[in-house]
Amino acid sequence: MSDADVIVVGGGSAGCALTGRLSEDPKIRVLLLEAGPRDTDPWIHLPVGYFRNILSPLSWGFETEADAGINGRSMIWPRGKVLGGSSSINGLIYIRGQAEDYDHWRQLGNAGWSFADLLPYFKRAEHQERGESELHGTGGPLGVSDLRLKHPICEAFIQAAEQAGYPRNPDFNGTSQDGVGYYQLTTRNGMRSSAAVAYLKPARRRPNLRIETDALATKVLIENGRAVGVAYLKHGIPYEARARETVLSGGAINSPQLLLLSGIGPATHLKEQGIDVVRDLAGVGENLQDHYQARVIWRCTRAITHNQIRHSLWRQATVGAEWLFRRSGAVTIGAGEVGLFCKSTPEVATADLQYHFMPVSFERSANGNSIHVHEWPGFNNTVNQSRPESHGWVRLKSADGRWHPAIQPNYLTAETDRRAIVAGIRIARRIAEMPAMRPYTGGEYSPGAEVTTDDEILDFVRAKGGTIYHPVGTCKMGPDGDRKAVVDAELKVRGIQGLRVADASIMPTLISGNTNAAAIMIGEKAADLVRAALA
Repeated sequence: MSDADVIVVGGGSAGCALTGRLSEDPKIRVLLLEAGPRDTDPWIHLPVGYFRNILSPLSWGFETEADAGINGRSMIWPRGKVLGGSSSINGLIYIRGQAEDYDHWRQLGNAGWSFADLLPYFKRAEHQERGESELHGTGGPLGVSDLRLKHPICEAFIQAAEQAGYPRNPDFNGTSQDGVGYYQLTTRNGMRSSAAVAYLKPARRRPNLRIETDALATKVLIENGRAVGVAYLKHGIPYEARARETVLSGGAINSPQLLLLSGIGPATHLKEQGIDVVRDLAGVGENLQDHYQARVIWRCTRAITHNQIRHSLWRQATVGAEWLFRRSGAVTIGAGEVGLFCKSTPEVATADLQYHFMPVSFERSANGNSIHVHEWPGFNNTVNQSRPESHGWVRLKSADGRWHPAIQPNYLTAETDRRAIVAGIRIARRIAEMPAMRPYTGGEYSPGAEVTTDDEILDFVRAKGGTIYHPVGTCKMGPDGDRKAVVDAELKVRGIQGLRVADASIMPTLISGNTNAAAIMIGEKAADLVRAALA
């Protein structure tokens, strides 16, 4: 007798969507295993809580290996360790990426993964505040809302970008991504709409759903080439659960780690760790991609930035009251208020640069594990290349599942990545010099006016840049002829029956934007694939 029809390992963006949808069918028994706690911390549900929780115990706090591309620095990689996963601690920005990203997946041999194929899943997930349209849905579990704060410096930046030649774009998830405008956030009525709130809260009383938190999966149980369940630790006590189908939704770090711990991956690496080889799959843990960002900071001539809120109890009380009574104001912001998507060079087919502009300024430590907001008024603009060509890997440090794996991003190893981000810094500076921004710009603080040549800008990027928290690709989806493909277009792990991966790790290439909306879409599509297999 199995414990469930389906075990979902990981209660993050994709895992919650998958679990919620599967449990809608009363005939399907679902067990969700999440290594972190329930999402009871009140800061999770306040959008501005992002700035607190991203580096809190609600994160795995992974740390990369020393990376030569960024001057030998290691980098903290926060990933959500709580129901909702990274959707409970992320910056809330709702971006799907470009249609061309998904059409490229299809061109790589992944049938059913073109944008036309996936749009119904994006729409099914969404409750778009602006209403239903050809490209947007209403009535879905995931709240998508307009920003509830229009800051004068943000308005000035939009006007400055227009003066620099970039069109205003009211919807980055519309017919075109190019241009400047306000981001939409995964919020509803001024509260975070995490995947746990969206998909699990309505499902928790279903008798066919069991949710186990503080449950760390340590191995997929495989018998005669078929996954039959999962071994896990709960408060240090070992348990096993068995099911007809097992789906890994741990994300780009945890999913490949669990495959490796289970003997699925590159044979040489598994033998080095003393793990019996169940299935030699060269691509497990390879193909790691992430968005690497660099931040330009300016002093502001007026004391109207978020810095002043951070350093004034009176202003914090005022902002809190505005949220309490109106569900608006600075409490409702995410990790970016205004966005810009543009080309680093005219020769690029589609926008390859993404910006996050905010009327706040701060310093990060070298490894990104702490943040200090400046006492003086300031604002910042971050830029990242959307489709990096630099690839890294995830590998085991130990056969003990309680150890974090080794993570090597290999940032900026590709010349294309280096050229694009240097061009991106120059574009950010040019916009700041436009007439609309002049009343607010009190001088460039970082990297500083003395940094002018391409080499000097690249040196700054290597020394001060960091992750924007979008790792993908480590359980790559691909056709039979792709030796680095881990799963097929139905998300089945090659050579193992009854086992799938459904999360951002299956992305063959990184999408042009923030990854949460796409991860939720993957969970939605996976639910249909698993449901069909169980029928």
